[in-house]
Amino acid sequence: MRIVRACRDVGIFSIVAFSEADRGSLATRLADQAICIGPASAAKSYLNASAIMAAAQALGADSIHPGYGFLAENAAFASSCEAAGIAFVGPRPGAIELMGNKIEARRVAERLGIPVITGSTGAIRPEEARRLADEIGYPLIVKAAAGGGGRGMRRVDDRGDLESVLGTAAAEARSAFGDSSVYVERYLANARHVEVQVVFDQAAAGIWLGERDCTVQRRFQKLIEESPSPAIDSSTRRAMADAAMRLCEHAGYVGVGTVEFLYDQDLRSFHFIEMNTRLQVEHPVTELVTGLDLVELQLRIASGETLPITQAQVLRRGHAIEYRINAEDPANAFRPSAGRITGWSPPLGPGVRVDTHCEPGYVIPPFYDSLLAKVVVWGSDRAHALARSRRALAELSVEGVATTLPFHRWILEDDDFVRNATNTRWAEQAWAARG
Repeated sequence: MRIVRACRDVGIFSIVAFSEADRGSLATRLADQAICIGPASAAKSYLNASAIMAAAQALGADSIHPGYGFLAENAAFASSCEAAGIAFVGPRPGAIELMGNKIEARRVAERLGIPVITGSTGAIRPEEARRLADEIGYPLIVKAAAGGGGRGMRRVDDRGDLESVLGTAAAEARSAFGDSSVYVERYLANARHVEVQVVFDQAAAGIWLGERDCTVQRRFQKLIEESPSPAIDSSTRRAMADAAMRLCEHAGYVGVGTVEFLYDQDLRSFHFIEMNTRLQVEHPVTELVTGLDLVELQLRIASGETLPITQAQVLRRGHAIEYRINAEDPANAFRPSAGRITGWSPPLGPGVRVDTHCEPGYVIPPFYDSLLAKVVVWGSDRAHALARSRRALAELSVEGVATTLPFHRWILEDDDFVRNATNTRWAEQAWAARG
């Protein structure tokens, strides 16, 4: 839906490629054209590069936007687009290979003198992981090399769980990204997750658009994102941005991307963790504070246009917060809740934006991510944004399936969240202990 709308704004004919599970969805109806590329199984549809390419060629498409996941960070797919003379709306294959792979990106950061968290220098096998874990100590974090969105990430607290966790993470990574490679890092217990939004055109001109704080997570899945980060000062922000820009310049990066850091609140230091070489789910937060349309920028850059503004012209105003409304039941360990939406009433009013594909009668398929909507709220400062958030989430009504709405309403009344005393583990611990 987000990409279809951007195409409509700039006069580009849009074609949605869909699986059988998404037949008749809002995006397929609002696009100029839609084509089925396979059954519900992601491996046979959204991860089926040959089916997508065949559909694009059959319909005469001149570009492919890969969206947020699936093949969005797949260098081989970007290369196949290039070979077919179809523009890939994203980075060049070499940049994806270098920065989209988390292991390679760590190596680049180390060579550039950018701090990284102690961990493995490459994909790791169980026996190597045991040796490294004994050296750096527990807890550890296992990560998918080709991962993103929390997929293929697992925490390990002791040696007895290491091998099984490595296997689980590798299997999840293979299923989600087609690559089972994993690596390990030391786990930071009191950290914030802060990411810098960057944009580069084909002439190598680049800008950064501020940062987003994605600290409120559950099992490494982001639940709330906000900008600017309420946890870092201006000098840290500038240092993070400088590191992000150096990484992208080294990689010859083109397009929209996000460079992610962990900020150690105890030591007041930041560490590079990975780069997402694609559009992020939480990009509307940046759009609300900058007034820029990131998907439109993607499309224009892929068409060969240069950036319309310089760094000095980037203006950030106010505070924005995004709440991910997922089809999950927070009262039942966030268990997925597929089924029919019998009632749907989104919030409206000043400072509120809702990105969604949902409508009354929509049937949520059980095959993919559980995200239903992003409620994004803007205010003149964080307190103003929080006040508008309470109004917006009180107004949102979803019937027929369980959602994360009760969690978000609870968090807006929690003193720790309001006064910004959180870390990446806080949300799940506080929710479990709420009584």
